[in-house]
Amino acid sequence: MLRAISLGLVLFGIWLLISGIYTPLLISLGAVSCLAVVGIAHRMDVVDHEGHPIHLGWRALTYWMWLTVEIVKANIDVARRILDPKLPIDPAVVTVKASQDSELGHVIFANSITLTPGTVSMRVAENTILVHAIATDMAEDVQSGAMDRRVTAMEGTVQTHLKDAS
Repeated sequence: MLRAISLGLVLFGIWLLISGIYTPLLISLGAVSCLAVVGIAHRMDVVDHEGHPIHLGWRALTYWMWLTVEIVKANIDVARRILDPKLPIDPAVVTVKASQDSELGHVIFANSITLTPGTVSMRVAENTILVHAIATDMAEDVQSGAMDRRVTAMEGTVQTHLKDAS
């Protein structure tokens, strides 16, 4: 029930931000539409820890701040590679270990790779992610494990096997 209430509040907050019109009629219509969406989601049984991961809390916010910085840096790198013909574009396909314990963690890791310009997650299977990168140094950055460790920390699991590898 807490997740349904949280989902309703998040949807209504987003609706208010996007709408920009704050008349009583439109606010009430927005609230009714958000309630309808939450009701439908609840009946479909998709209001769970994966569909609305409020359990991640502040860890998710700090991860998103870090990921935003990484996305900006990768955007600059890709733009430089496009504009400067001397910089290499040498595509590579690599396999990356995903140390997360849940499917949600794997999805967050794979989506984070894809959100970062220059890399795309091609397949997620059995704790590995197949990644395409436009340059070998970008592939090496993904293989370094920094993003994997951050996603695992956000998920809240302890990562002992990666500490041994570092």
